[in-house]
Amino acid sequence: MTEDGVTGHIGDYRIWIEDLGAFWREWSREGPGPHAIVAHSMGGQILLGALSSDKVRPDAAVFSAPMFGLKPDWLPRWLSHLFARTMLALRGMTTPAWRGAERPDAVPGDRFDLLTHDRDRYADEAWWREQRPQLALGPPSWGWIERSFAAMAETGRVGALEAVRVPILILATNADKLVSWRAIREVAARLPNAQLVVYGAEARHEILREADTVRESALTEIDVFLDQAAPARS
Repeated sequence: MTEDGVTGHIGDYRIWIEDLGAFWREWSREGPGPHAIVAHSMGGQILLGALSSDKVRPDAAVFSAPMFGLKPDWLPRWLSHLFARTMLALRGMTTPAWRGAERPDAVPGDRFDLLTHDRDRYADEAWWREQRPQLALGPPSWGWIERSFAAMAETGRVGALEAVRVPILILATNADKLVSWRAIREVAARLPNAQLVVYGAEARHEILREADTVRESALTEIDVFLDQAAPARS
């Protein structure tokens, strides 16, 4: 979608939300359920948008380190959005916002330290990139950043989150260096039927690719939640 073929870009999050909605309509007709959706990071923002706009109606939803806000988060979101709009106007929609790293203030060698404590699971990503080079993804575009802030503003509007009645489990770490823990906490407080499980420094952004202690804990939390919120039908 971009000139270099690896810059992460989208013209509007509604493209992804409508795509998820279309998948949901087809998938939910295939069997009686229960149906649950699990979303990680940016997928969490997409799922939140789909839930708040009634594009999907699962029996339960699980979020892992959802992107309800971006790091750094010390600026007011409206000001960060204004900065992104300015850079988009100056640099163009599909221009990479930075080079090489997962986060603008990190160097490429720090990427492991942003994602997990487990080097074997981190190395699995490199294996997949080697096997399927088309999966390689670089930094985001200025268009992606601006549209991300727009999507967050849409889901954050008054009454949008409060209307979501689906049982929700949110797994997060307050040591996350990629997405905003503050934003996750605020969204969780507004969702009327949400449970929030919080890890500390023992967990980085990729909770389900973490070392066994954290990963097994997270999977147990998911199992218990789904057994209660969306039990298998006999």
